Amino acid sequence: MNQHAYIDVTKLEPKLKHPTIFDAFDHLKEGESVLIHNDHDPKPVYYQLLAEKGNVFIWMYHAKGPKVWEVEIKKTSLKIKKETIGELAAKDMRKAEVFKRNGIDFCCGGKKTVEEACVEKGLDALRVHEELERASQVNSVSQHDYNSWNLSFLSDYIVNVHHGYIHKNAPLLKEMSKAVAEHHGKTNPELEVIRDKVDEIVAELNAHMKKEERILFPYIKELENRVSDDASHGFNSVMQPIAVMENDHEIVGSLLKEMNEISNNFSAPANACNSFKFLYHKLAEFEDDLHLHIHLENNILFPKAVILEQN
Repeated sequence: MNQHAYIDVTKLEPKLKHPTIFDAFDHLKEGESVLIHNDHDPKPVYYQLLAEKGNVFIWMYHAKGPKVWEVEIKKTSLKIKKETIGELAAKDMRKAEVFKRNGIDFCCGGKKTVEEACVEKGLDALRVHEELERASQVNSVSQHDYNSWNLSFLSDYIVNVHHGYIHKNAPLLKEMSKAVAEHHGKTNPELEVIRDKVDEIVAELNAHMKKEERILFPYIKELENRVSDDASHGFNSVMQPIAVMENDHEIVGSLLKEMNEISNNFSAPANACNSFKFLYHKLAEFEDDLHLHIHLENNILFPKAVILEQN
């Protein structure tokens, strides 16, 4: 650690504790740190620093009680771009699981920072950062390293796995949502809304997948092979079709969110019949697959395609 200062907060008068820490932080250069030692969690300092200085530091626990607490506060640069939740998830899917557990949208909402997403959801950003750090230390043997795949392979994977999943399951969801709404819609009116939204989602995704498979993905493959001719595709930059695809994702994401809210996260009532429960089970599964599907496109495939075109 490039430690610049050490403060034993337990030896300071209460009124001097925070001012001393802030003064030490102000005198740090970029990349330098101050280590504070305390007899309780100094978390209030985190929130005060964030409120007064902004998101220009890294907070790292070295000891977390019960008697000794030590935290390294490292000053970062205002010029450093904070990674978005989409970028974090793209590099490590274990972190995507943390976002999912906390109800943070890392696919359509992947352009936000952790702090921005936590403010939006009313979450403790420090707690989420700690979960992310713990997740990165857990071994994962089954995780695909999507970020290392070439774009042609990733495009084919999306088509074969995620488009394939939709083609297989969308007709079943339409049929089931219609049947369950017919039988239980009078007592559970949300089922009729869900039936209509399933129809909207399927129609939107069918058109969306055709555009990707016929236009965008072939162009990305040509970019990777350096044989692209922009004029033949009817657009000047890959950013144009990507903007359309991301807008489609937003539409589908909003429809899913509405369904999720009116169904209490696809939780069927205790007295629901098996068909009712199975519908909600399949909708939750469909949502999980779509979140990963959109994440692979919004946070990995599309940004890399833009960079590839510009180089």
